[in-house]
Amino acid sequence: MMKKNNIFLIGPVGSGKSTIGKHLSKKLNMEFYDSDKEIEKRTGVDIGWIFDLEGEEGFRKRENKIILELTDKQGIILAAGVEVIKNKNNKNRLSARGIVIYLKTSIEKQLSRTKHDKKKLFWKKQNTILYHKLKKLEKKNNLIYKDIADFTILTDKYNTKKITHQIIKILENK
Repeated sequence: MMKKNNIFLIGPVGSGKSTIGKHLSKKLNMEFYDSDKEIEKRTGVDIGWIFDLEGEEGFRKRENKIILELTDKQGIILAAGVEVIKNKNNKNRLSARGIVIYLKTSIEKQLSRTKHDKKKLFWKKQNTILYHKLKKLEKKNNLIYKDIADFTILTDKYNTKKITHQIIKILENK
C-alpha cells in the first residue's frame, strides 16, 4: 500500500488531527498516538499546567522527545502537535519516516470546533480564541505545513468518515 508505513497528521488546532487519526487507525488497524496526549499521559498533568510551570521551552523539549520516540515506531498514525513542525529535526523526522498529511481548516471551522474544548484553549489566558490570533498562527505555520506535507486535505466541508476515506484512497494510490 505505501512505502513509508507511518502516517503523520499535521495542521492547526481544530483541524481534526485526533478525531481523524483515531478513525483512520481503526480502519487501517494501526496504532494511534497524539503527541499532546502522550505528553499528558507521561507527565500526569495537562499541557496548560506544563506551560504554566515550565514555559513554552520546557513544553517544546518534552514535545521534541516524544516526536523522536514516536517517529522511531513502525506502522503508526500520529496526530502531531500544532507547532511540532517548527523544529527542523521534527520536520525532517516526519518527512523521512512517514507520509505527512496536512489537514487544512478555515479559521471559522477552528473556532466552531474548539469553542467548547477547554484543553484546546490552553494557550490563551482568557479561555477565548480570537480570530486575529488564529490568523497570525495560520500565516506563520501555513507555509511550513505545505512545505513538509506529502498531501493536503481540506477538512471544512467533509465529515470524519469522508476525510478518512479520502486519506485511504490517497494511500492506496501512492
